[in-house]
Amino acid sequence: MAVIPMGVVLETDERWQVVDDERAGLAELLAGLSPAEWELPTRCGDWRVRDVAAHLTIAARLSYGTVAREFVRARGNIDRMIHDTAVKEARLPVEEIVANLRATIGSRRLAPGTTRREPLLDILVHGQDIARALGRERAMPPAAARDAADRVWTMRFPPRPWPLPDARLVATDVEWTRGEGAREMRGPISELLLLLTGRGEGGVG
Repeated sequence: MAVIPMGVVLETDERWQVVDDERAGLAELLAGLSPAEWELPTRCGDWRVRDVAAHLTIAARLSYGTVAREFVRARGNIDRMIHDTAVKEARLPVEEIVANLRATIGSRRLAPGTTRREPLLDILVHGQDIARALGRERAMPPAAARDAADRVWTMRFPPRPWPLPDARLVATDVEWTRGEGAREMRGPISELLLLLTGRGEGGVG
């Protein structure tokens, strides 16, 4: 297997192209789900597949005014606001959720308070939340996963909601090493990204 060399993060246009490809592929996956599959639990807190899917449609459509109102409604708790808006959006018919996700393809709008790197992080990780809840394989582009993992590692604002592991992380398919510690954790960059975002150590040794 060829190893992708270490280098700068993805260029902006390249990053958005991956986001569009991931949105399109995930919309196709969702369009074929049974009613029962939409209700399956995921590794993203108490969210079901439909909650995660709905969440992915929101950032490209929220106005600053809506965010302000939802923030007040959540009593200033950002995590609660994100949760509540996703659950509310998830009440829509599944056909509408899929249509809303498809409508985000080509959009370059950002959720208020986020950077241009968050949409890639969001779609990669939540795409895995959905796929793994369904027992499906969903390949993650290694260079994109490296970009997202680097974003998680360096996050200062928005605040990173996941603690960094006390270990040295070593990717086995790209040149990417971060952290220190007596323990070394090795695995594909996609699995290290999931580890960094609180999805457990399943694919890391």
